[in-house]
Amino acid sequence: MDKKPEWLKRTYRDNSNLNYVREMLDELHLNTICDAAMCPNYVECFSKKTATFMILGVNCTRNCRFCNVVHQEPQQVDPKEPARIGLAVAKLGLKYVVITSVTRDDLPDGGAAHFAATVREIHKLNPNTAVEVLIPDFLGNKDALQVVADAKPEVISHNMETVKALYDQVRPQAIYERSLAVLKNIKEVAPQIHSKTGIMLGLGEKDTQVFELMHDLRAVGCEILTIGQYLAPSSEHYPVQEYITPEAFDHYGEVAREMGFSFVASAPFVRSSYNASEALAAQA
Repeated sequence: MDKKPEWLKRTYRDNSNLNYVREMLDELHLNTICDAAMCPNYVECFSKKTATFMILGVNCTRNCRFCNVVHQEPQQVDPKEPARIGLAVAKLGLKYVVITSVTRDDLPDGGAAHFAATVREIHKLNPNTAVEVLIPDFLGNKDALQVVADAKPEVISHNMETVKALYDQVRPQAIYERSLAVLKNIKEVAPQIHSKTGIMLGLGEKDTQVFELMHDLRAVGCEILTIGQYLAPSSEHYPVQEYITPEAFDHYGEVAREMGFSFVASAPFVRSSYNASEALAAQA
């Protein structure tokens, strides 16, 4: 692709809390997807004293072509990590927090019990804080999903990432129908918990494929949708096929709202965890 268009260029002025957040993460030995995935919004988020925590180590058992998270031998699960995250949430004064993880296909439950422990620790130390968990597919294990739901997070999210036709190229170790089933199962095991997903554009998808994906999501009861521009972390990753205009993002957002999603964020820099509290606020 040619160089990035003007709408994908950002400058940051307020870095006031950046060092505080970094020092706190180092002190508590915690990881964030903000760093691992090279998120373009991390300076803004850290400056607002917020971050999306990544549990279960930094090494992923999958090797998706769009993702910057390291694909290596997974690390030992740290049983003290949930408590440290609860403390970090308290230190940052967060009223809404997103917890995600690497994919741990090596674990019998995919890490579900660790997710649940983290949610409980956050709620124990921060009873007024809402928790969103952005989970992997747990290899389709519905019992694992139930374990997470029983911890009572306010939102369970699982990202579809892209349209069905591109799964083999972009997410070769994932299955479109399995990811869709995760979102369907959220509403079956815990109807009171809000379900959410995120997708990227610019991977070579067609309009009709995006609309088909939206239709599939609504058919399984998915409530919250985020849509953002794919940006390749390096030349070794899946190449950007197109830079989608802000106007096109607006159109996708309008179509999604017409389909009945209760909240839609659609813009180039939107990421599934970016300003995530706005989606829950919209459900009130």
